[in-house]
Amino acid sequence: MRNPAPPSLLLTAVAVLLLAFTFLGTRPIWDPDEGRYTNVALNMLESGDWMHPKRNEHIGHWTKPPMTYWVIASSVAAFGYNAWAARLPIALAYLVCIWMVWRIARRLMPGEENKAALIYATMFLPFGAAQLVTTDFLLAAALSVAMMAWIESRFGNPAISLRWVWLMWLGFGLGFMIKGPPALLPLLVIIASTRLLPASAGRSAFHWSGLLVFAGVAFPWYIAVLQSQPGLLDYFLHKEIVDRVASADLGRHGEWYGWLQIYAPTLILGSLPWTWLLWRWLRSLGTTFRTWRDPELRGSDSTGLMLFLWVALPLIVFCLARSRLPLYLLPLFTPLALIVARQMRLDGKAFPQLHWLGLWMVALIGLRLASAFWPTHKNAESWADAIRERTTEKVEELVFVEDMARYGIHLHLGARVDKVSIDPLHPSLIGGEYDSELDTELDDNDQAAIYICKEKRWPELESMLNARGYPTRVLGEPFNERVIFRILPKTSP
Repeated sequence: MRNPAPPSLLLTAVAVLLLAFTFLGTRPIWDPDEGRYTNVALNMLESGDWMHPKRNEHIGHWTKPPMTYWVIASSVAAFGYNAWAARLPIALAYLVCIWMVWRIARRLMPGEENKAALIYATMFLPFGAAQLVTTDFLLAAALSVAMMAWIESRFGNPAISLRWVWLMWLGFGLGFMIKGPPALLPLLVIIASTRLLPASAGRSAFHWSGLLVFAGVAFPWYIAVLQSQPGLLDYFLHKEIVDRVASADLGRHGEWYGWLQIYAPTLILGSLPWTWLLWRWLRSLGTTFRTWRDPELRGSDSTGLMLFLWVALPLIVFCLARSRLPLYLLPLFTPLALIVARQMRLDGKAFPQLHWLGLWMVALIGLRLASAFWPTHKNAESWADAIRERTTEKVEELVFVEDMARYGIHLHLGARVDKVSIDPLHPSLIGGEYDSELDTELDDNDQAAIYICKEKRWPELESMLNARGYPTRVLGEPFNERVIFRILPKTSP
């Protein structure tokens, strides 16, 4: 039987575009993550304040730097209030990662670039994450650009290596503006590779001009907001760095075995249908380590050692940190795709027949379409439809009382979303679990607001409001075990 022909560039491009954009906006926004990111981006767009990420006009949302919000807000401004526009930056980041895999493969494994690009594009985790509005794919894209530039500076033409170093630090700077210090993890790979591999004829990755590029991209926003927001530096250092690394209080699988519970399934299932080649690579590492231990032989496998370090060093840090989520590993799928392509070549394996890969693509796209019809209380569009059915007036504000706020409704309904507490809160501009207190909402007496609470808490809440002189009007039947209601003007004592 003849080996199947390798994929052409045209076929690769068509397949990648289909995977990126087919049914991109079919699934509505799902809370909490997608709703939170789109809500903050829309608040920037509507307020004109692009400097301070906010959940509403009073409360800041400082868990991430603003780059993700900027690109989502810009996309919505250009293409309208819809899920397609919100997800477009993520789909483009997916394409950037595929392009970087293609470029790196062309440099390190000439002739394998189309295969490597298709391997990445069809891996289960990258394909699935390309539909999720989070910071993770934007970070993966920025770091893939940075690492591609470093590889070009090291293995490419020494005469132009400094330009690649500048691009590398630009990528790290953008990553820092997407997710902060975690964007610098690949520097461990660069440092280790520089020490272990033969000297490069190109410029140092830490050339002073590259550091200036990084500082010019990464620091101005931080400097500006730290001056305007007292207490923000302490929040960044302790809550967003120390607690995520050393504390299990965030509830993100901080147990000692959490790394195995989260990251093993992510790597095994996320790399489908290519997992078997990664397994073959793992099995070969015992022999490969003996080569790498010998400095005189190490240079003969520079590509293999560099790709191993690119996966292993960040993965060790992720396992040691006490905050663990599957998408944290997304940036590692760039080197994993390259490892798969390289292992296929080392084993002498032909690329799978394209009709089999086509069937896998159809299955992936089918899953994407099916997710649009998956019944879930996190579907923000179904909440928006339920509210439209219950009122003919324009809804300016939705207030969730002691309940998970469906911030995604902001995109689908155009209404501001708040989460309020019945009990008093300690004032904070940094932001906590709640946006405000119920008493504050009552004092504002916004007649355009619609309130939502859990059905089981409704008798208690109705009694409390009536005791304070506020009559209520329930709007239709309960929806998703929630009561939707208005608070009417306060009656005279």
